[in-house]
Amino acid sequence: MEVGIDKQTALVVVDVQNDFCPAGALPVKDGDNVVPVLNKYIDRFRKAGAPILFTRDWHPPDHSSFKAQGGPWPPHCVQNSEGAKFHPDLHIPPGSEVVSKADRRDEAYSFFKGTDLARELKERGIRRLLVGGLATDYCVKETVLDGLKYGFEVFHLDDASKGVNVSPDDSERALKEMVAKGAKRVRLQDLTARSEVAVPRTPK
Repeated sequence: MEVGIDKQTALVVVDVQNDFCPAGALPVKDGDNVVPVLNKYIDRFRKAGAPILFTRDWHPPDHSSFKAQGGPWPPHCVQNSEGAKFHPDLHIPPGSEVVSKADRRDEAYSFFKGTDLARELKERGIRRLLVGGLATDYCVKETVLDGLKYGFEVFHLDDASKGVNVSPDDSERALKEMVAKGAKRVRLQDLTARSEVAVPRTPK
C-alpha cells in the first residue's frame, strides 16, 4: 500500500518517553527499538513539510492509573520527572507540536480524550493520521480508534510500534481490532512524498 505524505497527513508519535523504555518505570520490552525507525518517519515528514505531533503521558503524582490510587500501573511519566522526558535519541524538529495527555487525575490513553484536537486538526485541513510509538496495545491503539471515530483516515505504523503485552497476544489482538474498525497497516517503505499540485499559469 502506498501512502502519500502531504500537509493533510499528520505523523503522530505516541509516548516515546523514558519510563516506557528499558530501565524505565513501566518499560515496554525493546521499546527503544522504535526510536531509529520513528526518526526515519520524522525525517520524511519534516522534508515534506507535513505536520508532526508528539504525545506524552504527563501524569500528576496522584494519577488514577497508579497502584496507590487503585489503578493497574506503577507510577510513571510524572510531570517534570526524568521518566516523563522523551527518549534522548528521538528527533524532535523545531516547531513540532507536543500534546500532553492524562495530565489530570483521570486516565486518557488516547490523545483525543478530553481535548478539542479532532476539531482543531480538521480545521487545519488534516485528514490522515499515521500513528506509531508506545504502546501498541494501549495508547497507540486508543489513539488510532479515536482517530477513526472522529472520521480520520488512520494508518498504524507496524515497524514503529511496540506493545506492553501484559498477556502475550495483547498487541496482536489490538492490531486486529484496529483493522476491524478501519485502520490500515503500513511500514516505512509504503510512504511516498506527494508533490504540491501545480497551479496552472494564466496565458498572457
